[in-house]
Amino acid sequence: MRKFTTFTGGMVPLDRANVDTDAIVPKQFLKRVERSGYGQFLFHDWRFDEEGKERSDFVLNQEPYRQSSILVAGRNFGSGSSREHAPWALADYGIRVIVAPSFADIFHNNCFKNGLLPIVLQPGEVGTLMKKAIQIPGGEVTVDLEQQRVFDSEGFEASFSITAFLKKMLLEGLDDIDLSLEYSEYIDQYENSNRFYYSTKEVL
Repeated sequence: MRKFTTFTGGMVPLDRANVDTDAIVPKQFLKRVERSGYGQFLFHDWRFDEEGKERSDFVLNQEPYRQSSILVAGRNFGSGSSREHAPWALADYGIRVIVAPSFADIFHNNCFKNGLLPIVLQPGEVGTLMKKAIQIPGGEVTVDLEQQRVFDSEGFEASFSITAFLKKMLLEGLDDIDLSLEYSEYIDQYENSNRFYYSTKEVL
């Protein structure tokens, strides 16, 4: 998983609350085995009409928002089912950061497992970024994970909270398997001791 330290990217405003995981990636696209390739299905029913043509009024179909990598959204982002495909789709599309007043708990945790940084800011701070993203298409913001702050070149600055464990995951680019492998020495010792115990029982 890619390390996350400091990141600067363009903002895309999604001024909607309670965006659920079925809107992020609809259920009909969950048959794939791989984690990759889900970006094409991100917000599918909002991005495309019944004939598969782009809806011109959806923000991700507009320039320069197509290339944006920081999503600014409304409260309770990622609600609904616990499908991990939702952060897969966001990450595969190119989103690295999501800023919102609140997130659904399971979605929030799944983001960290997939290299995404979900940032909770005060509603007023999110509102300020939302306005900037709308008024200045392509406007950028910088996220400094080490210092736990979000800022831009025009004087906006806000701090955010994150647990030490989740911060370590992103800073060091660790997923669940990587975290387990940090204890490989102890796992090997346990497995070897069990192997000796069972081989001894067979002899007895």
